[in-house]
Amino acid sequence: MKLINIGFGNMVSAGRLIAVVSPESAPIKRMVQEARERGVLIDATFGRRTRAVLVMDSDHIVLSAIQPEKVAGRFAGGEPAAEDEEEEAED
Repeated sequence: MKLINIGFGNMVSAGRLIAVVSPESAPIKRMVQEARERGVLIDATFGRRTRAVLVMDSDHIVLSAIQPEKVAGRFAGGEPAAEDEEEEAED
């Protein structure tokens, strides 16, 4: 089982990940709100701005404070650097 670092020491299973999307569009905002109401939202932002929304095959929605491109890069095999998280925290 491969785990992907989604920031600040949080991990998700690569095999259960369906999509990594930006939180900016209205349909994604609705999806996040519906997940919150159903109790299947996992907020892994540590109080920072949501930059990526991860859709899992279990119908859970995970919020991350790192860019979707970085999550995708980590999924493809790139190992996260500690300074990546520090840069995101400053933004």
